[in-house]
Amino acid sequence: MTYLVNVLYIVAFALFILGLSGLTGPKTAVRGNWIAATGMAIAVVATLIKVRDTATINWILIAAGLLIGVVLGVPPAKKTKMTAMPQLVALFNGVGGGTVALIAWSEFIETDGFSVFKPEHEPTVALVVGSLFAAIIGSVSFWGSLVAFLKLQESIPKNVEKALVRSAKLFQAANIVLLIGAVAAAVFIGVNAGHGSPAWLIVLVLVLAGVMGLFVVFPIGGADMPVVISLLNALTGLSAAAAGLALNNTAMIVAGMIVGASGSILTNLMAVAMNRSIPAIVFGSFGGGATGAGPAGGDQGTVKATSAGDAAIQMAYANQVIVVPGYGLAVAQAQHTVKEMAEILESKGVEVKYAIHPVAGRMPGHMNVLLAEADVEYDAMKEMDDINGEFARTDVTLVIGANDVTNPAARNDPSSPIHGMPILNVDQSRSVIVLKRGMSSGYAGIENPLFFLEQTSMLFGDAKKSVSEVIEELKAL
Repeated sequence: MTYLVNVLYIVAFALFILGLSGLTGPKTAVRGNWIAATGMAIAVVATLIKVRDTATINWILIAAGLLIGVVLGVPPAKKTKMTAMPQLVALFNGVGGGTVALIAWSEFIETDGFSVFKPEHEPTVALVVGSLFAAIIGSVSFWGSLVAFLKLQESIPKNVEKALVRSAKLFQAANIVLLIGAVAAAVFIGVNAGHGSPAWLIVLVLVLAGVMGLFVVFPIGGADMPVVISLLNALTGLSAAAAGLALNNTAMIVAGMIVGASGSILTNLMAVAMNRSIPAIVFGSFGGGATGAGPAGGDQGTVKATSAGDAAIQMAYANQVIVVPGYGLAVAQAQHTVKEMAEILESKGVEVKYAIHPVAGRMPGHMNVLLAEADVEYDAMKEMDDINGEFARTDVTLVIGANDVTNPAARNDPSSPIHGMPILNVDQSRSVIVLKRGMSSGYAGIENPLFFLEQTSMLFGDAKKSVSEVIEELKAL
């Protein structure tokens, strides 16, 4: 059976990697998910075969756990709208980290404080070190992901979130103390491995790490949340790999390292896309959520409102139109309507492209997934570096619910909190039409000078309704 288990694990690992490679494009992403899920199912079966002869195994509890997981996991995954997908990802990621922390706790209990070891615990150093590492990182990931979920869900009152962001320095100082305390307690447990440690010590490690997870994410602003989700995902993967070392489970080690490595790479890519370092995001975030920017215009000037008819005329007689999707498009579920509008424009000889900023929306790849859902051709979705040179020769750019990723202050205003962040060069277009419900600020909580430029006009209202009105006007031309 040992050979069978090893063969099944190898098959599972191959499917993990094949499935991950399928996530590189919207057309293959669904298939990639199914392939990876199949690999995980094979890994679970292999693990159950591996432990079948363990005297303490309780098949009723295992069956109950699987059933509860299916009941709690499948319905939200099927019913959650794309607008709430970032929250679901944060929550599911947190559950993974919490599970790892509980595994570490259970290993401590089973070995009587790491004092009594069995053959299956070999090597004991891996058990002790892996369990303690998993306890700290898993707890940080769990509690940090819960805060990320609440922030994305906008369940934290805006005034409270502002206060949390302003208290970043206090949280940072507290985190240093918490980290030292958690590591010191873990080291004490490790040094006393073989002699046993009191149960309250492992609880102290979990509590200190959990509070640190809360304090790390509390002051991080909304504009940085996509990076935070990716970082927490990487931490969960690393903690799972550590738990795999503790349990001597190859599947957990490999799967955890794949998640940890891919999450780390994605986190770094997103940080680079924002021209900020990961420490700067964690310890010096900007923005506390979409809190509004005060009176429209302020000292920026005045905005010009437009109508669906005028927008339709501008686009119908353009050579090229670039659509810039943002979170407002997701909220309005306007992707299918935008696709219909693009088809009408293309039938009139207008070239339509989509400009995708790496951190548009509230989750990596958010806009790509939305547009792919509406059968937008992948080749029409252009990444920031590929499309920025196009704006200067574009007749009309249609900005739908995007804000911070089009803010020219990031390029022109050294005093802006987002200065230095690469943006889509929308302001270089000959004409810009911005679809928004009102003049509230973006997720970074700062005003966008783009809205007050001479070539910019605002089409106020729900994005889906506004695009539908534009479609009717296009049909009438």
